[in-house]
Amino acid sequence: MLTRSVAGLRRPGGDARPAPPGADRPLVVTGAIAACAAAGTGLAVLTLLTLIGWIAAPHAGLGLTGVLRTAALLWLIGHHVGFTLPGTGRIGMLPLGLVLLPGALLWRAGRWVVRAGRVSRLRHVGYAAVALAVPYAMAAAALALAASSSSLATPSVPEAVVCPFLLALTAGGLGGAREIAPWSRLIGLLPDRLRSLTVGTAGSLAVLTAAGAVLAGGSLAVHLADFRSVDQALAPGAVGAVLLLLAQLAYVPNAIAWAVSFTLGPGFAFGTGTVIAPTGSALGSLPAFPMLAALPSGAHSAAPPLLSVFVLAVPYAAGAFGGLLVARTARVLALEAAPLCGFACGTLAGCVLGVLAAFAGGPLGDGRLAAVGPSGWQVGVVASLEVGVAAAVTAGLTNWRRLRAAAGRAAGPAPHPRAAGTALPGHGPGDAADDGHMIYLDPWAGTADEDGTDPGERVPRAPSSLPSSLPGQRESPG
Repeated sequence: MLTRSVAGLRRPGGDARPAPPGADRPLVVTGAIAACAAAGTGLAVLTLLTLIGWIAAPHAGLGLTGVLRTAALLWLIGHHVGFTLPGTGRIGMLPLGLVLLPGALLWRAGRWVVRAGRVSRLRHVGYAAVALAVPYAMAAAALALAASSSSLATPSVPEAVVCPFLLALTAGGLGGAREIAPWSRLIGLLPDRLRSLTVGTAGSLAVLTAAGAVLAGGSLAVHLADFRSVDQALAPGAVGAVLLLLAQLAYVPNAIAWAVSFTLGPGFAFGTGTVIAPTGSALGSLPAFPMLAALPSGAHSAAPPLLSVFVLAVPYAAGAFGGLLVARTARVLALEAAPLCGFACGTLAGCVLGVLAAFAGGPLGDGRLAAVGPSGWQVGVVASLEVGVAAAVTAGLTNWRRLRAAAGRAAGPAPHPRAAGTALPGHGPGDAADDGHMIYLDPWAGTADEDGTDPGERVPRAPSSLPSSLPGQRESPG
């Protein structure tokens, strides 16, 4: 159903292709079919993983119904839907990596809806995305009600409606737009200012993400001995080790987001009254999860002073790179417009990082671990200022240099004062042929004088001589 075997639309500049089966269906029906297919595929994959864990691990008191409810709960967690555990409280610290599974399925579903619905205009992709997102959110809400259990967990129904709807709208819409045209063409359709802001923001986020990944991986490599000791203490077994590895891989995007918050300065917390920042860290006891071994325990400096300086310089480097892309992508801007565009690029990057930081953390119950992860609003404000100022300065300087270069090209080189005459080819000033003298053409050659003299009877002049008198000028008697 979600394959690429059918393509019944006319793309710009392409040929008409045969209409796919069911092309006459309403777009609402096509979106509902794609939503059910995407939800069913994701639920089937997670049910299989849950069954493997249920067979390999002790499952006293948990029957097949509990396995199906656990699989449905994992599917909702993949859409960042929080839940409440009896006796523990709300769980909102969810793995961002698990979002990739429903996101990829919704991407494919959006492309299929555009093909099967014969959507050929980019402005109509939004209707296809809504036709996919609405039934998908309804299926998620029904699944949340079915997975609720007084003994296991109770998912949040409002989040089960909002989060799957937003994910389906975003992933399905991007997939549908990509089906219409390639990315280069889609970016080219944006206005000049918006395109430069998009490219600059993406560049800044790419630098921060790469730095966060290097920092998180380096910290884990430094604390590799603690990581192995925690893993050996858990003794999960062969199947349990694979499932534990998958769980840790699902939390890798969270770790990168935490590392980015660390480079910005505010850092993050792992429990009430704790902080991990470049200036220092203060942590208490941590849960037995191998990835948490990368966090420094106790109260001491989180990094050496020199390393802290480099870490804190990362946001400014990201802002400078984004400002350079803004100035290079846009046309030559006004002198005062380039810094504003650069700061707007930093503000957009700060908003994205703030939302990412808010989703990367959350409570782990109602006790001491009620505050886990970075603060979304702090990360957003600090990132907007640091990245925005650096991007504004870099964009302003780059645009100023481009303005100077454009002004120099417009002025052009000044003409040489001796180049007013018409020189013979190959006999320029200072050549050996005229010993440094300019040889001029006789503009009156081949024309008759005013006194009626035949040009053929005129006495030939030497090549370097000038007319003795101008036409119409009388010669003096002497």
